[in-house]
Amino acid sequence: MTGACTEPLPDLAAMTRFGQRIATRLRPGDVVALSGGLGAGKTTLARAILAALGHAGEVPSPTFSIVELYEPPATRLPTVHADFYRLRDPAEAEELGLDDYRQGGVLIAEWPECAGGFAHEPGCLGILLENDRTGRIAIVEAGADWVGRLP
Repeated sequence: MTGACTEPLPDLAAMTRFGQRIATRLRPGDVVALSGGLGAGKTTLARAILAALGHAGEVPSPTFSIVELYEPPATRLPTVHADFYRLRDPAEAEELGLDDYRQGGVLIAEWPECAGGFAHEPGCLGILLENDRTGRIAIVEAGADWVGRLP
């Protein structure tokens, strides 16, 4: 990963704009790895990204289904939205067939650490969401493929 930068997210509008900036820069093979505690805004940011990719419908949290798929023409890119919170072992991510889902698309991963993490991938955009005095802050670490296109 390259050096970290921060993004203040004082309100929902800022979170939406941040998600839009990410979505415009996504390429097949990218991973947006969303970390942070319960209620930090991971699903909210995932929804903003999916909306900016063109999805007009509801975006359910994949906490129980684990994986939700979004395909063109409803989205600009095939997108997998996964929530790994319920995984107890990273090997379970392989059992889900995650690599097959990711072919030619983008992965938005909530709780990536439960799936073994993705920071080793050059297309990983790691985002840690934390609460601060003014709302939330995103700490962003980008893989080598994100150099020059950071949101």
